[in-house]
Amino acid sequence: RVRKAVVSTQSTGEKKKKKLPKLDDFVSARDYTGAVTLLDFERANNKGSVDLAMWAAYCYFHLGDYKRAMKEYKTLTEMKGAPPEVWVYLGCCMFFLGMYKEAEAASTKGPKSKLQNRLLFHLSHKFNDEKKLMGFHKNLQDIVEDQLSLASIHYLRSHYQEAIDIYKRVLLENRDFLALNVYVALCYYKLDYYDVSQEVLAVYLQHFPDSTVAINLKACNHFRLYNGKAAEAELKNLSDLCSPSFKFAADLIKHNLVVFRGGDSALQVLPPLIDVIPEARLNLVIYYLRQEDIQEAYNLFKDISPTTPQEYILKGVVNASLGQEQGLNDHIKIAQQYFQLVGGSASECDTIPGRQCMASCYFLLKQFEDVLIYLNSIKSYFYNEDPFNYNYGQAKAATGNYKEAEEIFLMIQGEKLKSDYVYLGWLARCYIMNRKPRLAWELYLKQETSSESFSLLQLIANDCYK
Repeated sequence: RVRKAVVSTQSTGEKKKKKLPKLDDFVSARDYTGAVTLLDFERANNKGSVDLAMWAAYCYFHLGDYKRAMKEYKTLTEMKGAPPEVWVYLGCCMFFLGMYKEAEAASTKGPKSKLQNRLLFHLSHKFNDEKKLMGFHKNLQDIVEDQLSLASIHYLRSHYQEAIDIYKRVLLENRDFLALNVYVALCYYKLDYYDVSQEVLAVYLQHFPDSTVAINLKACNHFRLYNGKAAEAELKNLSDLCSPSFKFAADLIKHNLVVFRGGDSALQVLPPLIDVIPEARLNLVIYYLRQEDIQEAYNLFKDISPTTPQEYILKGVVNASLGQEQGLNDHIKIAQQYFQLVGGSASECDTIPGRQCMASCYFLLKQFEDVLIYLNSIKSYFYNEDPFNYNYGQAKAATGNYKEAEEIFLMIQGEKLKSDYVYLGWLARCYIMNRKPRLAWELYLKQETSSESFSLLQLIANDCYK
């Protein structure tokens, strides 16, 4: 039997209208692009609205578009009825744009407030003004915002454990402050505890799987734990999600992809980001070092005063490379000092980079017994690393341990290092001292006629004569 058609009793006009989106809905969903679109529509019909201008500036700020937010706040400072706090908000935008002097001038025009104190606290850190910093530090109260501001200063000063302690204390009292897990994870990342960082980060990602900052940090952990391909796969997931927060960290993503891909497109991507992302300059220096363009690496870094362990280490590497390449002892001495500063510091002495620094310092001083003390303590982390084995083998041979040195040299796989004269010279010496002169002779026979091959022949002859 055919079923009778059901006649709708609801006319078209009575049909439920689609619910129009509200600004609160966009902000709650962290969809600031959607919020800005809605605000643009409303502002077209309500020009001169202070309230809408305040919300627009707020959304641009949270999108990471600090220039546009700054423009909105500048306009607000000239509008009647705008709250005086806009000067402090303007200062915050300028701070994020690196306009520190302008940020200080703008923020002091606003009324005294906790936000103003926090901003001036951070500006004092940027100006390296310890007296002012301690003054604003004293004004901090035991409230969440002030404690988080203090934690961020600890982080910026590489006091990661102190920052973790504050974040954990705040988390205990505010379990719903899930974003603090990202900050804790970032501190553990800086302390080289990549597994712990992943575990803490997972708590946040369960609730916000499309977070740009969290996914980027997860990718960085994968880069440290596995390789660049694993890290790149994580960032691909982020672009596939088309997260509204993706624009917020677009420059950061571009920068990190260069790192994950081993420097691919470095010269196109990194130079414009030097004043945007602090690590961009460091990674461009590393790129030049890998390309053996030592002078360019030095020029890019010579006017920078190091403030972090990574910057001190890179300064040391650049000066050591330039000193060895051009035979400049002054640069070798500078490199020794930088390596000793990092390796002897309380925060770095027991870390892997810290021990590498002390090994490098003693290597340049040709105190190879001391070099081995440090390299032996970290060799399990670099078993298959060619650069490590290259230096480790030299230190072993320099102390007369030719049997182990030969084994270490033969572990090296890279053709570039295996064709290096220093490598060939040391390996030939190890063969001779281990009573295998025939193998040393075969090394020479494989070489094309050159000044280096003649030097290798002389080395073999002298060592065999001994």
